[in-house]
Order: sequence, then structure tokens, then C-alpha cells
Amino acid sequence: MLKRVMSKRSLFVFVLFLFLLPLATAHGFETKGQDCAKCHTLGNDEARELLKGIIPDAKIMDIRISPVKALWEVFLESRGKKELFYVDFSKKYFIPGHIISINEKKDLSRERLIELNKIDVSQIPLQDALIMGDPEAATRIIAFTDPE
Repeated sequence: MLKRVMSKRSLFVFVLFLFLLPLATAHGFETKGQDCAKCHTLGNDEARELLKGIIPDAKIMDIRISPVKALWEVFLESRGKKELFYVDFSKKYFIPGHIISINEKKDLSRERLIELNKIDVSQIPLQDALIMGDPEAATRIIAFTDPE
């Protein structure tokens, strides 16, 4: 009787092991050196099509792999506002919000938005500007006003 119970228990553990084995390797691509972006792609037109029901007036500015693997970072402009959103590799989920690194305690989405919205001050035409103070000062402040 004990031998039969042990045999059934061993069979059950073996079958359970066979079912759980694929789950253990499902997320191993990154450590195996495989680049998921080679198989998964998302272009501007496809992103616009995916998001048209959620953000109909979206103008896709840039798409790249996000800091979180298996997500694309979609930089877009809608109603005059530039934002970051995320789309998963299966193209079934649209994720608004920020990605925050737990280890570094940094808001990676905010840092990326700052980088994307950076303005090259040297490209601003100053020939019609009203200059106050030393024009050769190390720190310059540029103020924009609308006279109307």
C-alpha cells in the first residue's frame, strides 16, 4: 500500500514538474542574449492605428524600446501636449503613466520627457530680442511674451 502511494505521489510530482518547466524558461530571453526588438516591431503608422480609438489626434513623434523589456515607449503629441505612453509587445495593452526604477529611486519616464523636450537655446533667434544686462553673461534668461 505504501509503495503504491509513493508511486502515485512520484508520478504526480513528475507530471507537475513537466507542466511547470516551460514557465521557468519563458522569461529567460534577456539573460540568453536575445534581443526581443528583432522579432517585435512597432512603426509610427501601426502605433497611430493602435491608438486611434484612445487618442484620435495623436501625432507619433518617436518609438523605441522602453526601460522595461517587452514594452515600447511611444512619444506622442496630442492637443499641443507631448507625452510618453507604453505599448506592450503583444500590441494588446496601452499603458499610460510613469516607469519608476525601484533600485535607483528615479522616475525614468520623467527623465526621458525632459530629454525629449530639451530646447537648444543657441537655435533661438535673438536679433529682435530686447537684451538687458551683460550680453556676454555666463547665465542668460530668455523670456517670451505675447504683446497682444
